[in-house]
Amino acid sequence: MSYDYLIYAYAFFCTFVLSWFGTRAVRWFALRYKILDQPGHRKMHAEPMPLLGGVAIVGAFYIFALGHIGGLMLLTQFGDDWIEHQLLQFLGEDAQVKVAGLLAGGVLIFLLGVVDDLYALKPWLKLVGQIVAAAVLVMSGIRLELFVLGNFWMSAAVTMLWIVLLTNSLNFLDNMDGLCAGVCIISCLSFFLCVQADDTLVRVLLMMMVGGAGGFLYYNLAPARIFMGDAGAMFCGYLLATIAVLGTFHVESTPSRIAVAAPVLALSVPLFDTLSVVYIRFRSGQNIMLGDKRHFSHRLVDLGMSPRQAVEFIYLVAIVVGLGAAMLPLLDLGGTLIILAQTVGVYSLIVILMNAAR
Repeated sequence: MSYDYLIYAYAFFCTFVLSWFGTRAVRWFALRYKILDQPGHRKMHAEPMPLLGGVAIVGAFYIFALGHIGGLMLLTQFGDDWIEHQLLQFLGEDAQVKVAGLLAGGVLIFLLGVVDDLYALKPWLKLVGQIVAAAVLVMSGIRLELFVLGNFWMSAAVTMLWIVLLTNSLNFLDNMDGLCAGVCIISCLSFFLCVQADDTLVRVLLMMMVGGAGGFLYYNLAPARIFMGDAGAMFCGYLLATIAVLGTFHVESTPSRIAVAAPVLALSVPLFDTLSVVYIRFRSGQNIMLGDKRHFSHRLVDLGMSPRQAVEFIYLVAIVVGLGAAMLPLLDLGGTLIILAQTVGVYSLIVILMNAAR
């Protein structure tokens, strides 16, 4: 077994254990101090549910990150060539600044989510906070560098739009037991398969996220015993969006440039949910920022599925499109076009079924 895979397994195990125990502690705290998500017309649960499960996910991630990745970066100052080449080389110049920007932006998103869980912020205020966190990431040097993004401002604008879109998409997806955490895990594993093998740091971050979300998911599967809240859902979206920017999906030896679409496929479930529900609200003349029960999962329940069946169905869709994303870096132009057409076909079938039932 490669030494790298031992590192990935270690990152997963540590964050899983930290998150598992952390979720138990946070649940006790939320029940003790009545930090509960109350039932409502837009929500699926009938009883008050402990909130702030995202604290355990984010806490596990940062405890491991600061205790290991931060320590490894310090070792590069003393000439540790393996760490410099295996973990940080692909980030280029100012690698430490970029990692610090990633962690700082994540803290801002997390704190914004905690405040929203406790005090229910206005949608526009949350949006401003998300833009600030995305700006921190961009100013640290983490930006999309696609073939068509030739200047700083265009690259910065597209990167910030992508970060804010995915941050909200995972937050919107957190509407049924186990849905957001499960899709996050599937997306992370898809990313793990489709990023270049020498993106060691990206793969470590992915395994940290799988472990953190996995430890929480144990308590969040139906019937859920705790919710992650905006603090956890927005952080999941922020990190997945950032990894999509950091990861290398196309190199000179990659058969097709369309391989850069792999992150879009891997994250197509939350993107489909967000874009479709925004379209439905816009078409009906409603405020696109106001919540309702017309998300992907809710529409599956309207078709006759139970909430648990709807979540399992979405898991299956995420796995199918995620496997397609993992294949993109290996295929030539014809193969990538087939995968993209297949993905469009999957979502087209879903739309047809929903419209027919309606």
